[in-house]
Amino acid sequence: MSMTHLPAASHRRMPWKNGRGETTEIAVYPQGAGLHDFGWRLSMAGVTEHGAFSIFPGIDRTLAVLDGAGIELEVQGQAPHRLTLGTEPLAFAADVPAVAHLLGGPISDLNLMTRRGSYVHQLRHATDPAPLGRPDWLLVLATAPATVRIAGQEVALGQFDALLCDGAEAASPPAPAPDLWLATISRA
Repeated sequence: MSMTHLPAASHRRMPWKNGRGETTEIAVYPQGAGLHDFGWRLSMAGVTEHGAFSIFPGIDRTLAVLDGAGIELEVQGQAPHRLTLGTEPLAFAADVPAVAHLLGGPISDLNLMTRRGSYVHQLRHATDPAPLGRPDWLLVLATAPATVRIAGQEVALGQFDALLCDGAEAASPPAPAPDLWLATISRA
């Protein structure tokens, strides 16, 4: 049972799997895992042009827009989805072709991925009052400086800092705040 502060300056930057951009890895499990062997992964990316998403076999993904006008996402076999700052995140299979069309310039997105059959996840704003359930991990991402109140403690987070909670702390949601995103991950 623990809470670990993940400062933005320590997030790992790397090329996208398809080589068309850069991703900022906030957290990955197991620690140090690569793009082919992670169990779960939370990352951010700047999207500056229309284009195809990287394919990740056996992975489920949820995507949210953090900044910018938004994107229209075409996932094979589904109707197009428009994602903006005000819409709910979109969950889809990462091993199905998907193409993004920018709605009005570059965006930043938040991407949560889990290995299908081993882990399940949910991504949402911290303003959502629904209970978290009993996840194995909770990640709290601040999109602006914030003081997070969780499990009887206060933790100051800078912009894009995260807090990784496991054990009992993972089931303790922080107080609602507009600048926080919550990622919950459970073993399947």
